[in-house]
Amino acid sequence: MAELLYRLGMWSARRPWAVIGAWAAILAVTAIGFLVGFRGLVSSFDIPGMPSSAVVEELEEALPEYAGASGAIVFRTEDGSPLTDAQREAISALAAGARDLPDVAQVVDPFAAEQQRADHAAQLDAGRAQIAQGRAQLDLQRAQLDAAPQQAAVDAARQQLDAARAELDAQSETLDRAARLLALSDPIRVVSEDGSTAVVNVAFTRPRLELAEASKQAVIDHVEAHPVDGVEVGMSTEIAQGVPQVIGVGEAAGLLIAAIVLGVLLRTLVGALIPLVTAVTGVAIGVLGSLSFSGLVQMALVTPVLGVMLGLAVGIDYSLFIINRHRRQLAAGADPHESIGLANGTSGNAVVFAGATVVVALLALTVTGIPFLGIMGGVGAVAVVAAVLIAVTLTPALLGLAGERVLGRRARAAAAAAVPVARPMSWSRAGLTVLGTVVALLIVAVPALSMRVGLPDGSSEPEGSYAQRAFEITEAEFGPGSNGPLLVTAALPDGLDDAGTVRAQLDVAEAIEGLGGVAAVAPVAVADDGGIAAFQVVPDGGPNSETTEQLVRALRSAPPVDDGIALGVAGQAAINIDISERLLEVLPLYLAVVVGLSLLIMIVVFRSLLVPLIATGGFILSLFATYGALVAVFQWGWGADLLGIHSTGPILNFLPIILIGILFGLAMDYQLFLASGMREAYVHGASAREAVSRGFRAGRAVVIAAGLIMVSVFGGFVFSESTIIRSLGFGLAAGILLDAFVVRMLLMPALMHLLGRSAWWLPRWLDRIVPDVDVEGAALERRHHAV
Repeated sequence: MAELLYRLGMWSARRPWAVIGAWAAILAVTAIGFLVGFRGLVSSFDIPGMPSSAVVEELEEALPEYAGASGAIVFRTEDGSPLTDAQREAISALAAGARDLPDVAQVVDPFAAEQQRADHAAQLDAGRAQIAQGRAQLDLQRAQLDAAPQQAAVDAARQQLDAARAELDAQSETLDRAARLLALSDPIRVVSEDGSTAVVNVAFTRPRLELAEASKQAVIDHVEAHPVDGVEVGMSTEIAQGVPQVIGVGEAAGLLIAAIVLGVLLRTLVGALIPLVTAVTGVAIGVLGSLSFSGLVQMALVTPVLGVMLGLAVGIDYSLFIINRHRRQLAAGADPHESIGLANGTSGNAVVFAGATVVVALLALTVTGIPFLGIMGGVGAVAVVAAVLIAVTLTPALLGLAGERVLGRRARAAAAAAVPVARPMSWSRAGLTVLGTVVALLIVAVPALSMRVGLPDGSSEPEGSYAQRAFEITEAEFGPGSNGPLLVTAALPDGLDDAGTVRAQLDVAEAIEGLGGVAAVAPVAVADDGGIAAFQVVPDGGPNSETTEQLVRALRSAPPVDDGIALGVAGQAAINIDISERLLEVLPLYLAVVVGLSLLIMIVVFRSLLVPLIATGGFILSLFATYGALVAVFQWGWGADLLGIHSTGPILNFLPIILIGILFGLAMDYQLFLASGMREAYVHGASAREAVSRGFRAGRAVVIAAGLIMVSVFGGFVFSESTIIRSLGFGLAAGILLDAFVVRMLLMPALMHLLGRSAWWLPRWLDRIVPDVDVEGAALERRHHAV
């Protein structure tokens, strides 16, 4: 591999315009593919085989009108006064017009719905009055019969009166049950008690995952085209969840900081520009190429963001490692083309293996069995592969064009000066470093013990957005549970008449209320064959509250009502809980697969057992410390104001798994670049402890710079408007900060010093099996002398 990369680097350096033209052509083809194949992104996440998915499938057969996606449009007067007649008429007209929009199945006029509720209550009162009147008449007739002489005709009349009374009693019992059901559902309102707020509910014909973004946008456009004077509007996340901005001010600032770090390290404008050009090119090719297939596979909104994050970070770093090696060789008097080839065969070889580790970690997301995670991992892997290929081809080509301008005069003079001999650290210092870093990481990891996971709700949407305003208004006017109602199904017995159906509905509703944590229960529909009844259940807490999670678990574990009516739970809150549980279930499997595969790669690379174990143990410490930092900021709210986070809640449910894949791969990058330098010194004759010191001194500057660049790039996404992107950027930035600067720069060298020669121990039988990949390029350097 090293020899192949050496020749590739030499060829690229001597034919730079051919390489640049080839990548420009690839970029053009990719852009055309994107324009032709891009079909949009989805804002929903789903996992096959969830309990809520089974309920949705059942509804699609029995009650299809309740199986589709649904959302809400919230109207509230700007001054908090009751809606005027003109405003009510305008809202009703808007609701009526929305019924003709694409994929819209039903739109509920809130004022008509409230009138129906009032009419239903009036009918119940009228029915009770009629029953009372009928009973009074029966009592009068019975008194008359009792006063009459005993005759056969009188006995027959009494029997008729008794039958009439029994029927009235049955009707009264049915009315009482209906009244009880109405009382249980009374808190569910679409017009607030003060009359200032109204909610228009929109039901779609297609399920959540199949609903096109264009259909949601049509609803938004319709609302914006018909403003109501004096009324503010909000729309739930099911309708108005925005597409996150991939590159914004924060991301641009991160790139600016990366450019400054490159300029300080390389002290030449040409050298600083090359990593930025290669990284941006790789991101464009990797992300646009992946999005070209969005018409064939569903991609989540965050998918391209992950590709951009990874592509920028590793693209800059991989190019920087090759440039840094080339500059050191140039400063020592090497021929430029020979130096480029040797840098590509040594540092480029390490780049290939580092990229392979990241790609393995990302592709391993497919073993989770969760489609959207596998696709995210695949897009990230494509971005990394593009970064690696560009690093080992386009970087040498640009270096060939730059010539000696990549190394300024001051840098040449400084590099040519005698380098002081590195002194190994003392035993006591190494021991204290190990103890201090481990204790510090464990302390930072403590908040992770209370981690809760979920999906962001409307409260975490950008402040002032449609979704955030809808969530806030709904919670204030109708209670927190109204933002995340549950849809509960009940399998009714066969052969029930109308009275029996009402009785079964009441039994189910009372059983649900008895579980606790329920604000309201309302029967919403019964299938035509009478086999399935659907209920809307409003929890006491919001979509991400612990009480709502407990209610979902209680509903699923509850025994059948009346010894035969089984319950099922769906709705957005239940779906989010299902996704979170499934992700937590696969987390240990994914961690084991990633660590196992990467351990094998590192054993081959370093020809050692203990170095891979040190690398993995350090990663686990930094990973849990990263989880702790995430919980402290995004769940507990520590320092949230400084980052502009206006709402705290559970950690994004797929973030722990994503962080394992990305951070493990990137952590092994830094491990590889530092430890390969140590091994290079060791195989060239230095003692084990001296090799640790030499390798650390040789690689620390570039690893510090690379770490700062990654933290800057990832940190720029912390200021995104999207909570998903914000938490992902923070997690990656915190993880790199902890792993690169605490684990790789402090803990790993100290442990290597304590282990001495045993760090490079490999059993003889394994030594004969493991191929010699020569990642540090020692054999290549013996064959080709750059200096």
